[in-house]
Amino acid sequence: MPSQTDRPASNPGPSPSGRDGFERRVFRATVIVLATLAAAYLMWTLVDLLLLLFACALVAMILLTITNWLRIRTRLPFAVSLGLTVLLLLALIGGAFAFFGTTMQTEFTELATRLPAAWANVQARLAESRIGAAILERAQGLAPSGQTIVNAVTTALATVGGALSGLVLVLIGGLYLAAQPTLYAGGVMRMIPTAARERTAETLDAISVSLKNWLKGQALGMLFVGVGTGLGLWLVGVPAAWAIGLVAGLAEFVPYLGVLLAGIPAVILGFGQGTDTGLWTIGVLIAVQQLQGNLVMPLLQNKMVDLPPAVTIFGIIAAGILFGVPGVLLATPLTIVVLVLIRRLYLHEDKHEMLASAETAAPPPTIVDPDRAAS
Repeated sequence: MPSQTDRPASNPGPSPSGRDGFERRVFRATVIVLATLAAAYLMWTLVDLLLLLFACALVAMILLTITNWLRIRTRLPFAVSLGLTVLLLLALIGGAFAFFGTTMQTEFTELATRLPAAWANVQARLAESRIGAAILERAQGLAPSGQTIVNAVTTALATVGGALSGLVLVLIGGLYLAAQPTLYAGGVMRMIPTAARERTAETLDAISVSLKNWLKGQALGMLFVGVGTGLGLWLVGVPAAWAIGLVAGLAEFVPYLGVLLAGIPAVILGFGQGTDTGLWTIGVLIAVQQLQGNLVMPLLQNKMVDLPPAVTIFGIIAAGILFGVPGVLLATPLTIVVLVLIRRLYLHEDKHEMLASAETAAPPPTIVDPDRAAS
């Protein structure tokens, strides 16, 4: 007969301390999940403000880059260099308007005057053929009503007004950020846990240098598209060629948008002058786009972030769907930020590996740990 000591011991079940630990872990995980969802909802609610801050940061980066260039060559104090930078930019913009203002006004007036007549001429040419008449009939069936056009124009004017006010806020905010970069960078770093500050500072430096290099390359690309489009259209005899070139250059801040926006009025005006001029106009636009994509931008790749065309296009589409027009305007720099974060935080690439082809001089002051700087 088995003794009492040979009987298997019954399972005593989890101890009270074990249950308490499990409940604490569940409670902590629940709080973290809820806090994450609340933070994501808050960021989505404030997305317009965050985009505005990002645009201000881009303006500040431009000002700091020029200011740093002046400081290196003139040995002037930071405040004086920043003031000279602002004055030089204002003088450049004012001088450009004073020098080209009358010409551009004449060009845009001519564009507004000639465009309806050129469109009527194109319609008449299309109506002469059976295929062209069918295209016109289909286009007229798809044409919006008068009220729809009025509503669209009203919305466009309201959008332009909002964009101008937003531009003023961005310029002022960018100037304030550029005036005291250490103050704002240090404030951001103080919100980061001490153990993660060094890695965060390196990531922010990588983002800063990548955006700075992209801005340099993009500025040269915009200049090429504007001058190339204006000069090419002027050579083939398209009216208001330089006005179209100006629109193409400015719109090229969003990749591939400049030639598309300039192409519609340019082709209409070109075919309004004649079939040969219209075909030459299409040839000029294609040539500028091909040179931009296959020659100019590859030569500038060592001065900017290497973004594959597919990534750029899908980034613009995604930003437009999520954030609207502001998202489209800021799509490329936002894509750069996302790629840098992926390479740093997910692929764990070293900062020096990412910026191997970048310039070694970064815009001062460098983002540092505020506690370490205080010590």
